Amino acid sequence: MLEALKALSAFFTENSLRTRRNLRGDIERRSLAINEEFVQVFKEVKEELENVHEDVQAMSTCCQDMTSRLKAAKEQTQDLIVKTTKLQAENQRLEVKAQVANAFLSKFQLTSEEMSTLRGTREGPVTESFFKALGRVKQIHNDVKILLRTNQQTAGLEIMEQMALLQETSYERLYRWAQSECRTLTQESCDISPVLTQAMEALQDRPVLYKYTLDEFGTARRNAVVRGFIDALTRGGPGGTPRPIEMYSHDPLRYVGDMLAWLHQATASEKEHLETLLKLVTMQGVEENIQEVLGHITEGVCRPLKVRIEQVIVSEPGAVLLYKISNLLKFYHHTNSGIVGNNANTLLTTIEEMHVLSKKMFFNNLSLHASKLMDKIELPPPDLGPTAALNQTLTLLREVLASHDSSVVPLDARQADFVQVLSCALDPLLQMCTVSASNLGTADMATYMVNCLYMMKTTLALFEFTDKRLEMLQFQIEAHLDTLVNEQASYVLTRAGLSYMYNCIQQHKPEQGPLVNIPSMDGASLKAAMVQFDSYLASPDSLLMLQLNYLLSATLKEHIFKQSTELVCRAYSELYAAVMNPANEYKEPGAILHRSPQQVKTLLS
Repeated sequence: MLEALKALSAFFTENSLRTRRNLRGDIERRSLAINEEFVQVFKEVKEELENVHEDVQAMSTCCQDMTSRLKAAKEQTQDLIVKTTKLQAENQRLEVKAQVANAFLSKFQLTSEEMSTLRGTREGPVTESFFKALGRVKQIHNDVKILLRTNQQTAGLEIMEQMALLQETSYERLYRWAQSECRTLTQESCDISPVLTQAMEALQDRPVLYKYTLDEFGTARRNAVVRGFIDALTRGGPGGTPRPIEMYSHDPLRYVGDMLAWLHQATASEKEHLETLLKLVTMQGVEENIQEVLGHITEGVCRPLKVRIEQVIVSEPGAVLLYKISNLLKFYHHTNSGIVGNNANTLLTTIEEMHVLSKKMFFNNLSLHASKLMDKIELPPPDLGPTAALNQTLTLLREVLASHDSSVVPLDARQADFVQVLSCALDPLLQMCTVSASNLGTADMATYMVNCLYMMKTTLALFEFTDKRLEMLQFQIEAHLDTLVNEQASYVLTRAGLSYMYNCIQQHKPEQGPLVNIPSMDGASLKAAMVQFDSYLASPDSLLMLQLNYLLSATLKEHIFKQSTELVCRAYSELYAAVMNPANEYKEPGAILHRSPQQVKTLLS
């Protein structure tokens, strides 16, 4: 109802009598107009649908025609499709085979670039790419063994044979190149290229070629070292600095030292060159190879070195210089052995031979000196001091021992040499001193021997490894000191008038009766002797043997004086005890010996 009213309000705009009367007609006319409009529109739709129908009909006809044609074409191309499908499957199989073949070739064959690199000209250079290609050949040679465990044994054998032949050709070319490179290393400064180091690493798989290359390197470096050594001897360094070693031939120690120092430096440099050359080699025995080649390199300088050192040694420059040269040779033998090893090395053998020769000449020199001492033995001087021959020999020994102490030879070697040096020098000295003093009196002999032994001891005390010798000398000194102590005590007792009485007391036996009855042992004689003894007590220094003033050591002199004084006190104590003994029948013994032993000891101390 509301919708009808809304539609009516659309055209019924004026509410009047006329419009109300004509409302029905208006409504009918409006309805008719709407129906006519609907009919017109539907007619257009109908026409469009008819057109669509016609188009669809045409399309249906066309599709039927195409279906028929397709069916006919399918019947005609069925064989072609089957063939195409077969060809596509075959193509896929061929592509898989091609991939397998390419993979096989890439794994078991070289590229053309790698082949050309390995088969380059015989004299052509070897580069980094050569070693990559050679490594590829080795890898293929190892990988092809897999084929031998499959049904592809024929192909595997053919590839292995091909790679083996290519390997041999490549190694031969590499060896020729390395040999040529080694021959150019004849300058004093040797620059090992990284490519040559890689070549030695590769050649280790061919031990014979590796050995030949090392020999070639050793020969080249041997010539360089020999030439460098001769230049150092005769020309010196660049521009004359350092000066030629031959210019110092007047100074044997420096001459020998400079030659050995140059060789030590050259040997160390050559070992560094060899270590650089073989740093990539992983096979066993590299260190032995280095030592062997190093021995070959240094062998060339052995002859000129030996000739020059022999000339120095046989010229007899003196015992001290011979000993210094011996120690120098021993030091460089020890030092070079740390570089070249302890195997049979010609350089070490040469140095050892020269060391033995210099040592032999040194001990011959010492023995000759000792024989001269014994051939013409000097008499002790009036002051009983050391003879000129003794002082000269001790000076020689001091210089030898001083050079021994400053030596850089290992401790155990120095100690062994020391014992032999001391035996060769000291034993003849001791014998000479004993023979020289054989015609002297007891006190003179003891004084002379103490002075000589004291000089030997003070000389040895400054050096190491002398403890045993010092101990032996001290025993001998003490033996002679005991003689001097007894002589001094006897001297005092004789001068003080107690010597005869002390001897009587020592020899007296109880069955002989009292002491007072023995001649010159009565109370009056004892009192007279005590007067002389009192004079001694007043001035003990007045009764010294002349020989004690000749002693070189004040300490030893003081020791003798002290020990002899104790002997005098002991003798007085025995005399005092005998006099005070009632069995000896001395009257008023206190008046005869008015000092007790303790008082005498106090006065003499």
